[in-house]
Amino acid sequence: MSIKAIALELYRAKQNVDRILKEIEKNSSKEQQVLRNELKVAQKEWQMLRKMLDGQKESGPFQKRFTQFSSFT
Repeated sequence: MSIKAIALELYRAKQNVDRILKEIEKNSSKEQQVLRNELKVAQKEWQMLRKMLDGQKESGPFQKRFTQFSSFT
């Protein structure tokens, strides 16, 4: 997956987290518990995408510069 595609998915995931947080603020306590569970899932997805994006950015020129030193490639 390209960096641009990951960044787009990251943006959508962050919007989803923000939407759920706003819904938690305006709903009753019963609905809040359901939304909190949904929020946990959305936050984990956002964190996973963030790590993927960070990994893709690091694997650019920096990684290529040091591959010549590796005896495992």
